[in-house]
Amino acid sequence: MAGEVQMYLSDAILAEYNEVLRRPCLDIPPEKIASALANIREAARMVHPAARVTAASDPDDNMFLECAHAAQAHYLVTGNVRHFPATWMRIRVLSPRHFLDETSAMAEGSP
Repeated sequence: MAGEVQMYLSDAILAEYNEVLRRPCLDIPPEKIASALANIREAARMVHPAARVTAASDPDDNMFLECAHAAQAHYLVTGNVRHFPATWMRIRVLSPRHFLDETSAMAEGSP
């Protein structure tokens, strides 16, 4: 459906979220982590990337491009755009702010 935003995840990304949220410096209670991850899993569609990617400047970030590629996504939205090319294949890499700006403009019919 046009105008719909869908989040995609892979097992590798979900594992990364789990690891990051459990870092002692964040001090997040385990039950809140479990709840947050369950909500993310419920909201997202899972994909299973088959192709390996080496386009990110940080090799640990390639899993996000792999997921976007497997999902045939138009965008990869990240707060860490510096580790990614601005466009990879047909996937545009945008910060959350730029993604919201662009999709809001599209919804309003602006070019």
